[in-house]
Order: sequence, then C-alpha cells, then structure tokens
Amino acid sequence: MDSFLKSIVNFKEFIIKKWPEQLLWPFFVAYPVGLVSALFLVLLEEFTLLREANLPYFLWLLPVGGLLIGWLYQNYGKEAVGGNIMLFQEAARPKRQVPFVMAPLVFVGTLVTHVFGGSAGREGTAVQLGGAIADAFTPLFRAKGAQRRTLLLSGISAGFAAVFGTPWAGALFALEVVQLGKQRWQFVIPVMIAAFVADATANLLGASHTDYRLFEIPEFSVFLVMGLVAAAILFGLVAIVFVWSTHLFSKLFGLITQPIIRPVVGGVFLVAIFSIPAAQIYMGLGIPVIQESFIVTQLPWVFALKLIFTALTLGSGFKGGEVTPLFFIGATLGSALSFLLPVDTAFLAAVGFVAVFGSASKTPWASAVMGAELFGWAFTPYLIAACWMARWVSGSKGIYTKD
Repeated sequence: MDSFLKSIVNFKEFIIKKWPEQLLWPFFVAYPVGLVSALFLVLLEEFTLLREANLPYFLWLLPVGGLLIGWLYQNYGKEAVGGNIMLFQEAARPKRQVPFVMAPLVFVGTLVTHVFGGSAGREGTAVQLGGAIADAFTPLFRAKGAQRRTLLLSGISAGFAAVFGTPWAGALFALEVVQLGKQRWQFVIPVMIAAFVADATANLLGASHTDYRLFEIPEFSVFLVMGLVAAAILFGLVAIVFVWSTHLFSKLFGLITQPIIRPVVGGVFLVAIFSIPAAQIYMGLGIPVIQESFIVTQLPWVFALKLIFTALTLGSGFKGGEVTPLFFIGATLGSALSFLLPVDTAFLAAVGFVAVFGSASKTPWASAVMGAELFGWAFTPYLIAACWMARWVSGSKGIYTKD
C-alpha cells in the first residue's frame, strides 16, 4: 500500500513539474498536424479521382512525376531523404533537428505519386508531416533531450491518428515504433493528447476515413483457433517477403548513381505494368479492393502483385508509405485463405489487414488496437493473438529498420 501511494505521489510531482510538456505542448503540435493531415486527405482523394478520370493520360506522366520528386529531394531535401527511419531514430536519440523541409517535400511527393498512379500508401506522409511540424516547436520551447522526444512522439502520434482516424492506435504506434525501452511510459499522456486532438481536428475539418466496421463475431471453436494460427503464420511470412522486397528494390535502384534518375526508371517500369487494364486495380491506395476483400474471396495472387508493385514504387524513390499497401496485402491474403481455412472471409480479411502490418512494422499492439477501432472492440482478443503470432514469425527486421 505504501509503495502504491508513493507511486501516486511521484506521478503527481512528475505532472506538476513537467505539466507544460505533458499537457500543453501536445496541443500546440496536434492542431497544425490535424489541419495539415485533413488538407492532405482531401487533396489525396481529389487527386485520386483526377487520375481515375484521366487514365491512361496521367499514367504516362508517372516518369515525369518521378523526375520531379527526384529533383526536389536532390536539390532541397537531402537531409530529409531518410524519411521515417531517420525520424524514428531521432525520436529515440535526439541529436539534430528534423529538417522542416521534410513536411512539404513528402506532402508534394506523395500527391505526385498518387495522381500519376504509383502504388503507395499515406502513413509515411502523415508521420513525417507530424514529426517535422512537431520539431519546428523545438527552438520555441527550447526543448532538449526528453522534452524534444516528447514533441517528436506527439507529432508521430498526431499524424498517424489524424490520417487513419484511429487515435488509440496512433498513440500506441508512436510509443511502440520508437525504441524507448522503459522510458516510453513517461510519454503516454502527451502522445494520447496529441492523437485525440489531431484526430478531432482532422474530423472537424472534413477529413474522411473508410468505414470497415464488422458486425458478426465468429463463434469460438477449435477449428477457428487452428485456422487463425495457420493464417497468422502465413501473415508473418508474407511480412518477411515484403520487407525483403522493399530492401531489395532499394538496393537495385541504388545501383543507379544519380538519385534523380531512380524514380524515373521506376516510373517507366510502372507505366509498362499499369498499362495493362487488369493491373490498374493496384494503383494508388487500393481501397476499393480492400473493401471488396471483406465481401468476396480474392484470388490467391492479388496480394502478391500488390506486394511487388508497392516494393517497386517505394524502392525506386516515389513517396507515400507502406501501411495502406500492407492493409491491402493482408486483407486480400486473408480473403484468399478463407477458401482453404474454416474461417469467415470478412473476419480473416480483417485479421490479415492488421497482422501483416503489425508484423512488418513490429508494432503488434498498435496494429491490434487499430483493428479494434476499425472493426469493433469485440474482435480485440483475436486481433492481439494474430498480430503477436505474426510478429513472432516475422523476426526482427521490419520496414522501419535499416538493412
């Protein structure tokens, strides 16, 4: 009892001593991140509609878009080219300020990637926007060490939450993806505030999020457990292949000595691929295919093609992120597996949706909670078990770790 009371007193003193960074700073970060994220989501939707209305003309401009991205990063963003990995490393061990130019560059680069048809996501943009905006407050608040880490984690949490509409998962993602050890618990309050405020801000400004809610919970049985275990193992193995593929394409395009040319060459390959009408479902985010996976059983090669095209897009230097493509890969793989396993199609697609992402990003807790926010909290035990099983299978290397 004494130790419990002592912990309460210590926590109270901690809040009183550090209340600005714990309670006030996250608001300063969350509002601009929520605003910019809402603008990004609205423009992304409009640019996607613009591309769909002007195929194949916009597709042929994909190499030109790649040239623009390469030119922008070569001339203005050399310090920002490290992207998410650089941001997460800086949040774990603050050394130098995250260049603010990262925000406009990834914002423009992602929109260019999507308007011309690259296969990419959006979380990379959201997280980098959040981190760059948050670190811009460092000089203002004279933040150092743990204080600066609070700002960066708040930005990461806010960006993820605002773009996906999942504040609980956004907070957990920031705490889980950055290697903080036991120190992470002192950042719980600010990342939670940042996530919920940014999400509310984005929603008030008209940002729309896809509704994936499920209503039927499968009846518990031995066959259900066996099916989930088998599926989770496959989800983890596919996560390994995705990580390996993205690193492989990055190395292959790294053989091109001029960085500005890499996305141009990648764009040429993608134009050749997406000129085939049947391949155009893999362009952009692929939300319609994800939604379809909950209703019909997907063909077994759909997930594999999305995996390859996304690895090619990102490995060649186009911007966006891996998360939504991983949702696509997981949902379509789970949907296809329902043909072989005694598990409902929609339920298995939902499990794959989060388990492949969780194992590839090494964030099983955030992924399971994200699934609970999207599909319903009643599914939480199944999602946690599947995400951790897939995470265990996938090993230590992920999309946010260096080669």
